[in-house]
Amino acid sequence: MYHKLKFEVEYLTDEHLTGFESYKYSSLDTSPLSVYVMHPFWNKVVQYCPKWVAPNVLTFSGFLFTVLNFMLFAIYDYYFYASSDDKPEYPPISRWVFAMAAFNIFMAYTLDGIDGKQARRTQTSGPLGELFDHGLDSWTAMLITVCMYSVFGRTDHSVSPLRMYFILWNVFINFYLSHWEKYNTGVLFLPWGYDASMLATVIVFTLTSIGGHEAWKFELPGGISAGMMFEMLFYVSALVSNLPVVIWNIYKSYRDKTGKMRTFPEAIRPLVPLVLFFIISTFWIMHSPNNILEKDPRIIYFAIGTIFSNICCRLIVSQMSNTRCEILPWLLLPIAVAAVFSFILPSIDLEIMYLVSVVALVAHIHYGTCVVRQMCRHFRIQTFSIKDHSE
Repeated sequence: MYHKLKFEVEYLTDEHLTGFESYKYSSLDTSPLSVYVMHPFWNKVVQYCPKWVAPNVLTFSGFLFTVLNFMLFAIYDYYFYASSDDKPEYPPISRWVFAMAAFNIFMAYTLDGIDGKQARRTQTSGPLGELFDHGLDSWTAMLITVCMYSVFGRTDHSVSPLRMYFILWNVFINFYLSHWEKYNTGVLFLPWGYDASMLATVIVFTLTSIGGHEAWKFELPGGISAGMMFEMLFYVSALVSNLPVVIWNIYKSYRDKTGKMRTFPEAIRPLVPLVLFFIISTFWIMHSPNNILEKDPRIIYFAIGTIFSNICCRLIVSQMSNTRCEILPWLLLPIAVAAVFSFILPSIDLEIMYLVSVVALVAHIHYGTCVVRQMCRHFRIQTFSIKDHSE
């Protein structure tokens, strides 16, 4: 019984599993950077990978590189003050940390690029690999973005923790929209911004390791700082290259009758939990009695990033198994209760956020582990090893 409570909870229904059985991966990558630069590079790199290495090992290893980065910056710049000249009590981040961060992101990006190719090489492509990959990517969206904040920090040449909070939400929404698009069209249109942002992150960390954080203390005409410049790029790329494309692809799927042809309420159903989560978390943060975002922005970014990843994983499960998306994931309840409770007992506002973070982390790991184990049992495969085809 104890073992079942641990990692044998069956989050997937029979309908989910039946849907996964008939699932076929369909994606479209039209990014020139990806098509002409990255894919040829990954095609070369994957040739050096032994065929006994399971694709999920590559996926998980890439994810761990981003976790290592997050932990590194949490150790050397927990409060994002290391780049601030008027906070001498917080020493600057050593340049080797930025160099290691650049290497870790490059490795994460490369491993994420070759895991699918390794699956095709070893004839182990399947729904588990895609779910594993995209599920971890939804968590990585927070990990990498938060690490980037340490380059600019909470300085006059950067953005406030509140503006960083909205930048994070911009990243989350754009990631989510791609999977919402697939939920309605049946095709994953890979956004152009992904490859550009990953390479830009590697370049920024590399330049910072050479010139230090001081290299970003400049202003463009109009008093635009380096941090503001990156903030504007995030929003502009979302409004220009992502949102219109998503809407157009969904419209086209209805026009040409190539998509799922869901009714309007069913088509927008996956947006409900995301909108509710945004409203609840933003209300709490904006009206916190003790301004918890200023006191500990990192724990808030971590908590909302983890809950977002859980909501996104549930959408990915639904779109891959062609089932109805959940409208109220239970993880919305703890943060809603915590938001209300913080006004009843404002003196423990921050402690409540720490509790929400722990609950979110444990619940998300439990959900992910149970879903992977359930799929492995159903398909009679192993997560991190390849079945010998000669048997």
